[in-house]
Amino acid sequence: MTDPRVALVTCSDYPELDADDRILADALKDAGIEAVPAIWDDPSVQWDEFALVVVRSTWDYAGRRDEFIAWAKSVPTIMNHADVLEWNTDKHYLKEMDERGIPVVRTLWLDPARHLTSQAIHTRLPALGDYVIKPTISAGTQDTARYQEYTAQARGEAIMHVRDLLRSGRHVMIQPYLKLIDEKGETSLIFIDGEFSHAARKNAMLSRGDAPSLSYQQEELTAGGADPEYRELAERAIEQAHAIIGDNEPFLYARVDLIPGDDGEPVLLEIELAEPTLFFSVDDQAAQRFAAAVAKRIA
Repeated sequence: MTDPRVALVTCSDYPELDADDRILADALKDAGIEAVPAIWDDPSVQWDEFALVVVRSTWDYAGRRDEFIAWAKSVPTIMNHADVLEWNTDKHYLKEMDERGIPVVRTLWLDPARHLTSQAIHTRLPALGDYVIKPTISAGTQDTARYQEYTAQARGEAIMHVRDLLRSGRHVMIQPYLKLIDEKGETSLIFIDGEFSHAARKNAMLSRGDAPSLSYQQEELTAGGADPEYRELAERAIEQAHAIIGDNEPFLYARVDLIPGDDGEPVLLEIELAEPTLFFSVDDQAAQRFAAAVAKRIA
């Protein structure tokens, strides 16, 4: 009997997977599963030939999200499911989490349909403190930048950043920069098949004055960070995601990114159910747990 084949879905920038998913591919091989890198928009790939199609590093979808979601809906064995991917690839989901009592980073939402002038954008930017501008649909820190309010140059650059995103038809988020992240970093809690697996702390990713990032930022990781209050919030966030989507089947994978608020308590930055790096390198059993979850889904 031949080993079952599983597609690890990537993009053309990472045709042989990124380093994190190469760890996963080795773990799948050890579990008797053939892991095949497959580019999501490659028309030659026969998706129905795989026992399972696992979305991993599809990080070029942001400019073609409709195409990406249409592709996902055409693959019956995709994980996470297409409706999960559709909900999670637009950060407007944070509004829904907020409405359900999950503490999130305070956000101002700007709609391109309003055709805001530069002056109107100026009046909407924070008057005090650093802030972050990002599009609602992006992967990693693409087109994201941190600004400081008290220099004219930064103000002008921020206005142009927002204006350019809106003119390209993209919705925009403006959030205060929570300064405790510089001290404590960002905590990611990873869940596999609905169960907590491991956690990692990341360095602050945005420095003042950085140009909007056009690529994927390199993260500096350390293991740990699953303090009780962080884990409790992460579990609540996943529970509410299930309630919103209307699907109680455990997500094959989930990454919940939390940062400390001004009072030191954690707030939700993102819940990643589409294409998150899962930081297998910080826990030597994490990839094996993922491989076991894949084997169970195949069975």
